[in-house]
Amino acid sequence: MEIKKIEYDFSVCKVKDAASIDLTEQFCFVGKTDEELSMVCMTENAPEEFIEREDGWKAFRIQGVLDFSLIGILAKISTLMADNGIGIFAVSTYNTDYILTKAEKFQKALQVLAEAGYEIV
Repeated sequence: MEIKKIEYDFSVCKVKDAASIDLTEQFCFVGKTDEELSMVCMTENAPEEFIEREDGWKAFRIQGVLDFSLIGILAKISTLMADNGIGIFAVSTYNTDYILTKAEKFQKALQVLAEAGYEIV
């Protein structure tokens, strides 16, 4: 399975209102619940108005379109990360999963995946 590095810095934000979110940007993940409005975006595109914001994330994605019948892909990767002391923030889309780690752990995460047989591209 291929893992694609994404060469941008990311931020995770709790946003005041949806008007501050630019959905035209290349990477913008938005989640809304009864308790909060959150987003993950490239740091350079983070909104100026936010409640909380954490910078310093790097990301990779599982390359290709994952069929919904596939089981355990994210579980295997998250277990590998946990076993190596690497925290993750996962975002799933219709096509695939994106995994973010803190920047200081990113290269170690890629190394762990490569050693487990994943192809890093």
